[in-house]
Amino acid sequence: MFKGYRKIKEFSSFFAAEERGFFFCLLLSSSIFFSSCGSDRQTFLLEGTFKGFNQGELYIYGMNGTYRLDTINVLKGTFRYEIALDEPATLVLVFPNFSELPVFAEPRVDVEIEGDASHLKETRISGTDLNEAMTSFRLKTSQMTPPEATRTAETFIKENPASPISLYLLNKYFTQIPKPDYKKSIALLNDIYKAQPEESSLKGLAEKIRGVESLKEGATLPSFTAKDINGKTVKSSDLNAPVNVIFTWAKWNYESVNMQRQLTFFQHRYEGKMKIIGICVDADQKGCRKTAEKDSVKWSTINDGKMWDSPLLQKLGLSYVPDNIMTDSKGKIIAHTLRVNELQDKARTLLDDKSP
Repeated sequence: MFKGYRKIKEFSSFFAAEERGFFFCLLLSSSIFFSSCGSDRQTFLLEGTFKGFNQGELYIYGMNGTYRLDTINVLKGTFRYEIALDEPATLVLVFPNFSELPVFAEPRVDVEIEGDASHLKETRISGTDLNEAMTSFRLKTSQMTPPEATRTAETFIKENPASPISLYLLNKYFTQIPKPDYKKSIALLNDIYKAQPEESSLKGLAEKIRGVESLKEGATLPSFTAKDINGKTVKSSDLNAPVNVIFTWAKWNYESVNMQRQLTFFQHRYEGKMKIIGICVDADQKGCRKTAEKDSVKWSTINDGKMWDSPLLQKLGLSYVPDNIMTDSKGKIIAHTLRVNELQDKARTLLDDKSP
C-alpha cells in the first residue's frame, strides 16, 4: 500500500498518463429505446413505489456523465422506466427536492424501489447484490451524524475499493461537499484506481478533485469560457472588477436563491465595482431562466443542464449549493464557500471604503 507522498505521486502519474493519451473514458451509449419481445437488445428495467409522492417527475442520469439526463414520470406513487443498456452503470435518481438515490444498473436486470418520500434514507432497492449492499449502507447510516456517516463511508471504500459503491460514496461524502478534503479524496481515489484501473468513471472524479485543489485562497481562478442562458459568451477574463463573485444556485434551494437576491442588492450598491456570474445547477433550464427573470438578475447565468456533471463546475471546484468564489480584478481568489452573511461582510470590507 502506498502512503503519503507516494500515493499523491502515483495518482499524479495517473493524471500525466491521461494527458498523454493512455487513459481514456469509454462513454456509455446514450440512446434510449424500449425493447420488444424477442429482441436482441439488452435493457435495464427500474420500477418503483413511493408513499407520499402521488404524482410528479424524477430526474435520472449517469454518474460522471456516463448517461444522458432523462425524466421519469411518477403517477399514483409508482413509476416504470426501461432503457437500453450494454454494460453496468451507476445511475443517480434525483427527487424534486434534489435528494438523490444511486441505482446500480446491469443489462437484462430488473430492479425494484420501495420507499417513503418523507424518509428517503430508508428506501429499499432490491434486485442485485450491489443495490442491496447500498441499501444496507443507507439504512446503517440513516441515523448517524454527518461525521459518523463520513467515517463509515471511508471504511467501506478502504475495505471495498473494487466496488462501484465506493465510487459513489467517494463522490457523495468527499467531493460533493462544502469544503472537500483534497488529500483524503486523492488517497481514497488512489485506492480505487489501483483496484479498478480500467474504470472509465474515474476520469470524471479525477477532474472534480483537480477542481477542488485549484480552489484555494491566493490561487488564480482557472480560465474558462461558457455560454449563458441567453446564448452570450462568458469568459473568466470578464471578471475584472475590484471584487467578483461566481456562485452556484438552484431554484429548489432557499439559501442559494436568497444569496442571489442579496447579490442583486450588492451589485446595485457597488455598481461598477462588483461583477457576478451565476451557475444554476437545475436540470430544468426553463425553470432556471424563469427564476432568474423573477429575481431581476442582470448578470450572466450559466446552465448547461448537466447538473453536477457540468464541466465548468468541475473545473472551478464548485460542488455544493450554494457555493461561491470571490476574486479580485486579476483573478486571484480572495475567498470561497462563504455563507450569505459572510459574503456580505467580505464585500463591505473590501468595497465600502472605496465606494464613492
